[in-house]
Amino acid sequence: MSDAPDAGSPRPRVTIETLAERKARREPIVMVTAYDHPSARAADAAGVDVVLVGDSAAMTVLGYDSTVPITADEMIMLASAVRRGLTSPLMVADLPFGSYEDSDEQAVATARRFAESTGCDAVKIEGGGAIVDRARAIVAAGIPVMGHVGLTPQTAVDFRAQGRTAEAARDIRDAALALQDAGCFALVFEAIPGDVTEAVMPGLRIPVIGIGAGPGTDGQVLVFHDLLGISEGRPARFVKRYVDLRAAMVAGVAAYADDVRSRRYPAPEHGYAMAAGEAERLRELL
Repeated sequence: MSDAPDAGSPRPRVTIETLAERKARREPIVMVTAYDHPSARAADAAGVDVVLVGDSAAMTVLGYDSTVPITADEMIMLASAVRRGLTSPLMVADLPFGSYEDSDEQAVATARRFAESTGCDAVKIEGGGAIVDRARAIVAAGIPVMGHVGLTPQTAVDFRAQGRTAEAARDIRDAALALQDAGCFALVFEAIPGDVTEAVMPGLRIPVIGIGAGPGTDGQVLVFHDLLGISEGRPARFVKRYVDLRAAMVAGVAAYADDVRSRRYPAPEHGYAMAAGEAERLRELL
């Protein structure tokens, strides 16, 4: 029997409370990124629990070479399109680099702008240290926050797995606990050894979503373009590609181009006809 949702039976809205209940029942949480209306509709129809409008859109959609250049305006445009495509999943929006780090006031103002402009259910910010204070301030302002530790692409100088020494793993644990204490409703663990995840998870009461963090988290997230094989280049070690859409896209466009050049397209069935007798009248008029 297929695990796909019944298209005729709308699923209830996934909430922050839903995620907490799933953690308590040890039911895996499914999260995926989306950056526009069509990808949001696909994620919704597939029955995922959480949709993240990630700043990875900088590279997957906008063609930047990292997540850093994307602006709040660009993220808001993409997140608004995703919101219009979702009915059931919880929607989380990344706050982009430079939009929340400077002060609590900046962080709250940006989070409010995202919540009001996009209708997102929560925002996500990266890192520990001073970022814990930013998380606490946003939560105090009434906006749910998802934290993010391990590899944090907005500020990373080393894009390899994090926490590979005992001391580095302890730092990840400390950041995770601090974000939990600050009121975050969930965390993302990115690119950390599974041993670290297993060691840290018992101390966390909130759901943890992993990406390259092993099977011990409460759920998993992958980038839409990675799991569907739309992205170019070699994927990260933790990516599993379920289909190769880029090859199909290239083949489809190439077939169209060949049909146009050979005049096979458009064929008669792709056109429109005038009403009976109107073609002859048009010739007389011309």
